[in-house]
Amino acid sequence: MSRILAMDCEMVGSGNRSLLARVTIVDEYGRVILDEYVKPTAVVTDYRSCYSGIKKRHLDNGSDFSVVRNKVANLINGCILVGHSLHFDLEALSLSHPESKRRDLAKYEYFTRNNGGQPVALKTLARSYLGRIIQDGEHDSAEDAKVCMDLYRKFSNNW
Repeated sequence: MSRILAMDCEMVGSGNRSLLARVTIVDEYGRVILDEYVKPTAVVTDYRSCYSGIKKRHLDNGSDFSVVRNKVANLINGCILVGHSLHFDLEALSLSHPESKRRDLAKYEYFTRNNGGQPVALKTLARSYLGRIIQDGEHDSAEDAKVCMDLYRKFSNNW
């Protein structure tokens, strides 16, 4: 199993909070090793479909949150975890991961230094450093996780 994994999650809204709707994890070669929709743990008030790509039918057939959470926890245990704004995804999963094992593109100084120290959108990073157009409409957690891994692999020697 790869010791470097990239993760991205999609969320839906429930009142003023976000709920996990989909989680995707890819290995260091960009191969999807987990891609699951998650049954909501509260009433969904906004599917955020135009951004998340999530529809009611996806979640109706989703897996239980605890099952997905345990799968993710087992996969990422001991691994370098790559992502963009990882704290949001980990929070949605009710998981922690050691800072020393996180490679958060939103915090990477090389990317943030020309943006006043602020995170640069993944969409912008993909276009600027990989020449790819992503998130042109709906987001796709598999595509986003693959882009995170490709960005990390491109810059990992400088991390």
